[in-house]
Order: sequence, then C-alpha cells, then structure tokens
Amino acid sequence: MADQISYVLITPTALRKGRTGGILGRLISRSGLNLETGRVFAFSTTTLSALAETLSGQSRTAAYLKGLPAGAHSLVLVLKGEEAVSKIASITGDDSTMMGRGETLRDTFGDLVEEGGRTVYFEPGVIAPADASEAAAGLQVLAAASDAEGGILDAASSFDGPTEKTLVLIKPDNFAFPSTRPGGVIDLFARTGLALVGFKPFRMSVAQGEEFYGPVLDFLVAKLPDGRAQWESIVAFMSGKRPSECTPEEKQAPGTQPCVALIYQGPGAVAKIREALGSTNPANAAHGTIRKEFGTTIMINGAHASDSVENVARETGIIRLEENDFKAKVA
Repeated sequence: MADQISYVLITPTALRKGRTGGILGRLISRSGLNLETGRVFAFSTTTLSALAETLSGQSRTAAYLKGLPAGAHSLVLVLKGEEAVSKIASITGDDSTMMGRGETLRDTFGDLVEEGGRTVYFEPGVIAPADASEAAAGLQVLAAASDAEGGILDAASSFDGPTEKTLVLIKPDNFAFPSTRPGGVIDLFARTGLALVGFKPFRMSVAQGEEFYGPVLDFLVAKLPDGRAQWESIVAFMSGKRPSECTPEEKQAPGTQPCVALIYQGPGAVAKIREALGSTNPANAAHGTIRKEFGTTIMINGAHASDSVENVARETGIIRLEENDFKAKVA
C-alpha cells in the first residue's frame, strides 16, 4: 500500500499549556508513522475559515476554527506512512469522541462542557482530518499559508519584560524506533513555561555537522589523543556518516538521521532550557532533567541546547531553520 500523509493541528490552548509532547509522543508511538514535517503557524481569519471548510464532517470543530482569533499560535504536524489518514483519525478522535476515558487524543487533551443539551465550552486540543479528501484539502490550505503565516514566530507580548529565543535539537537517538521519547523530551522542556515558537524536523548533512560542531574540534584534539576521531563520531551520530568517508558532494546531501529543531522564547530562555536539559554526561545530570531520563552517554544524551544567545543565532543559521520546507513536503 502506498504511503499517505496527513496532518494534526495542535490548538493554541494545547500549545500554550505544554501539551505538545504528550500529543506528539502518542501519535508517533501508536501510529508507527514518520514525522515528515511540522511548522508553527499564526493563522489569519481567512486561512482558519478555509481550513474549517475542509472539515465537512466535523461541524463543531469547523465552528471552533472559525471562532479562533487571528494570530493565535498553533502547531501543525505532518505524518507519513501506510494508512496515515485513518491511523491519525483513529488516534486523534473527532467531535463525537470527547466524553470517554482517554482513548483518543481529544478525549485526553480536549475539553467539552455541556449543560442542558447545550455546549457551553469546546476546546478540541487536537484537530485532524477524518478521511483522505479532508486531508488533501486541508494540506493544500496549510501549504498555501506556510510562507506568510508560519515559521519562527514571536511570543514576546505574552510575557512581562524582555525575552530571548533559544534553540533545541531533539537528537536521533529518540527516533531509533517509533516511541514516546521525542514527546517525553518536549514534555520536560514544557515545564520551563517558555513558549514554543519554532518547530522543524530535519536531517543534518555532514557539512552542517562539521560546521555545527566545529568549535568542539580544537578542544577534543587538544584534550584527547583520538580527538579528531571522537569529533567525527559526533558528526556521524548526528548526520549518519563520518566526514572522512564523504566526498564533497556527499557532505552537502541531507543526512540519514532524523532530528527535530525547536525554538523556545521567554525570559531567560537560554538558561531555563539548559537547566531542564541537564549536564552533558547523563551520569552527572540531576534527576528530572532530560539527559538523566533520556541520555546514555556524553554523545547519546537526548538533546542539544544552545549555550548562549550568540550561539542560538549561529546554530539556527547553520541548520537553516528559517527555510520553509513545509510546502514542498506536503505537495
């Protein structure tokens, strides 16, 4: 059976309340699908209305989308694989599956309050198309809006005082097989109270790995007799191949190892994320940190986070996080 693609929209409330990790983890682990792409959006009323029109069988959800304020941040995940549309629809649920005991994502992360047969509060938490025609139509709407209404957004107005942004990479060890691990990492970052304003799955090329970890090379060479070999192992872990094994053309090609880049924003974002991450060596990391819970070695340690505002700019530029691949991948 040919692969399909479908999408899941994490609503502004669910995104703001840090429910992204739980949603993503359950989607990947239960479906076995690949996370193809993702993007944070600040939808216009025109796009919200157009997207609502594609959900012909979900009248309550359509009305919810049309009632959202323009500019509210949402996260769209695109997953790919066999029977992707039906798998995601089953895991997510729809307007009729929000009063049970957590069987669906909507049942767990959405809210429905009814009084006297009348809906007084409806927040789905997660929205997904019910069938292939809804998925195709919705993805067209999202692709058309992805340049003007998506990307690395700004949430400064939701905080008091100055804010900064920081970069996180969820490393390939979390994607060795479909599991809740990527979602678990995001869950622990959510406790910082920062806003998730950027999201992009990507595969680091060898050339990007060389540049990204370039500052580490001199340190390792000076400290260890096999320093360069150790550095090449880091690049290979992130990209899939050692630099010395590649031709110049091969270095430029996308790597084989899946990663997810995240941008968080808020007061003291760099320090807060580094604290949640924990020490480089998982053995020395504090309990409750990402590297303690998900790391195994100094290299295979769950996630990377920029250590300064200057490195946020440098590292974000290297992996070209601003580039929009959403449109090409959903076409």
